[in-house]
Amino acid sequence: MSFQLLATDGGARRGRLVTPHGIVETPTFMPVGTQATVKTMMMRDVEATGAQVVLGNTYHLMLRPGADRVAHFGGLHAFMNWPHTILTDSGGFQVMSLSALRKIDDDGVTFKSHVDGSMHRLTPESAVEIQLKLGSDIQMQLDECVRLPADAAAIARSVTISLDWAARARRTFLDAATGRLQFGIVQGGTDAAERARSAEGLVAVGFDGYAIGGLAVGEPQADMFATIEVTAPHLPADHARYLMGVGTPGDLVGAVARGIDMFDCVMPTRAGRHGVAYTAEGKLNLKNARFALDDTPLDASLACHASQDYSRGYLHHLVRVGEPLAATLLSWNNIAYYQRLMADLRAAIADGRFADERARLAAIWGGGEADRDAEKVRGPAPFRGESN
Repeated sequence: MSFQLLATDGGARRGRLVTPHGIVETPTFMPVGTQATVKTMMMRDVEATGAQVVLGNTYHLMLRPGADRVAHFGGLHAFMNWPHTILTDSGGFQVMSLSALRKIDDDGVTFKSHVDGSMHRLTPESAVEIQLKLGSDIQMQLDECVRLPADAAAIARSVTISLDWAARARRTFLDAATGRLQFGIVQGGTDAAERARSAEGLVAVGFDGYAIGGLAVGEPQADMFATIEVTAPHLPADHARYLMGVGTPGDLVGAVARGIDMFDCVMPTRAGRHGVAYTAEGKLNLKNARFALDDTPLDASLACHASQDYSRGYLHHLVRVGEPLAATLLSWNNIAYYQRLMADLRAAIADGRFADERARLAAIWGGGEADRDAEKVRGPAPFRGESN
């Protein structure tokens, strides 16, 4: 068994996931490294934040530089100089984001590259084969993710086709005898019955872990939480649960309370590139003039070089003059904050004080919805994960 449930506190779970490149303590947040890098960051500094897993993306890496080239360098771990666990998304979400350039059939999806217009084909089997070449520790099945809102027929069709693709992906993965892990992805929009059908179908196939996909695509936070609540009971308690593409600190705390173990999101690094810092006192926009003469560190409570060793006034200056170092330092701080948030939640669950910790964090972050809205300063990234 690759996942061990160590403690629960209400719906929150404290667990441990064993992968070929190390042990992952959960709940955990995975920085996004779509193009074999966490944008603006050196991987040694990502490691210093306490990150245990980074995420890469099959869609982008199959286009550039190509899975065979990554394999030539010994896989993603050697290619990007990351010795710990790597999870790769299958690319299903990115293909959905290119709806005008794709054609889905029962066998797979044909799509046009957003890079050079070349045509490509992705099937459940080829998605597995590409991820094997990338060498990720945890790979995701190819699924069909529909845009929300969607009508009932479209949601039902996506569940049916994703379940068929899940069975095909699992057979291909098991035939490779890799010793690595593969997760299935629950689809179904915000339809409780379809979510249940999807989850139960995936459990019947039998995966090493289960992800909840198709959320954080514009639906209200309340709908996301409600969907988690109706989905989680259909997933086995002794397997890891991963909520894809989420999110703000408020999203993370609320999802942990509902039994989620793993998260990824571009938000910490995207916010850092836009002059925004996540700190123990909340979110700070370093563009604001009030920081011009502020000689205090960004967040002295974080064991992070970027957080402790540079004044807010200096960071304000870097942001205002457009220096690339601003993006690096703020992204570094933000990833460190997210890792400390996860560590605090793990400790609270283990000690049976999750409710108190949740209340403390709610005083800083609220329910998360306002925080989400504030992230829309520059609009959404073209594809989840592409911009880190």
